Amino acid sequence: MKIHTLGPEDLSKVERYIRESDRSTLYHDYRWTYVIGKSFGHKTFYLIGQNDDGAVQGVLPLVHMNSRIFGNFMVSMPFFNYGGVCADTEEYRSLLIEEAIRIAKAVGASHIELRQETPLQNGFPAKTSKVSMRLELSPSPEELMRSFPSKLRSQIRRPQREGMVARIGRFEELEGFYNVFSVNMRKLGTPVLPIHFFRTILDHFPEEAWICSVYKDRIPVASGFLAGFKDRLEIPWASSLPLYNRVSPNMLLYWTCLSFACERGYSIFDFGRSTAGESTYRFKEQWGAKPVQLYWHYWLRNSGDMPDITPRNPKYKLAVEIWQKLPVTVTRLLGPHIIKNIP
Repeated sequence: MKIHTLGPEDLSKVERYIRESDRSTLYHDYRWTYVIGKSFGHKTFYLIGQNDDGAVQGVLPLVHMNSRIFGNFMVSMPFFNYGGVCADTEEYRSLLIEEAIRIAKAVGASHIELRQETPLQNGFPAKTSKVSMRLELSPSPEELMRSFPSKLRSQIRRPQREGMVARIGRFEELEGFYNVFSVNMRKLGTPVLPIHFFRTILDHFPEEAWICSVYKDRIPVASGFLAGFKDRLEIPWASSLPLYNRVSPNMLLYWTCLSFACERGYSIFDFGRSTAGESTYRFKEQWGAKPVQLYWHYWLRNSGDMPDITPRNPKYKLAVEIWQKLPVTVTRLLGPHIIKNIP
């Protein structure tokens, strides 16, 4: 058995493994390490486990994040909902994690965060506050619409009656998406990701990434970023302008995305992660989405509490409140320099 980092000679084998493994997720694709490295300058590692015949038995993508404010640590995968170790056996899973720990110690990292869809059985502590909200799709948009209660169907039609239209594209929708996204991030008190991050995703995933936007009088008022993998279409980022909330453009946004998923042959729509009981959870639940538990496991260099680098941490409360009062133009300028170190 051999554990090593990805090389050019491994690409075709890894592509086949990720495509065929029933444990792999969208973010086990090695191209995401390229996206993160190019967008933020972080050092990335893509670990591969192979048997004596050279067949891939497991992978583990890792990103090293290091800053004065937020610390020195590793994540699989930052900025996304999933990642972690993907392996055929417990033995390969352990070997990949052992190599990740070796690297973490070498770079002086305080911890490793592994964002798993299924729990690890190695004793690592885990956060289980987040769930993934997923909807099993009908074969066609028409069947899916008929499955919805009448109230939901009426909510979908309302923005259309207000003259709103939706369209799905790629680079031509990027600027509109980012305008809506950056306003929403400021509202939440969260630094915004750079626009070139999303452009890089579109560059590296020409067949798997799209943007859906809802327009009112040619102005984008709601927008979401879509990424597909196997039978699942995910919307990891979605936003709407508060000024238009009364006519619910986000309902047309999500319906358009669901229709697109059906037409493209996806069988599952992933609404992204939520905290059970909160408003985003209830919004996704009304579409019929069901929660799937997520497990964020931690290797800790020193014993202690699991890290909390989120806006919910009380020590960031003042910073969040100040950020919410800044002009959007300022948050777009400063946000990318901060968010690059917040996983």
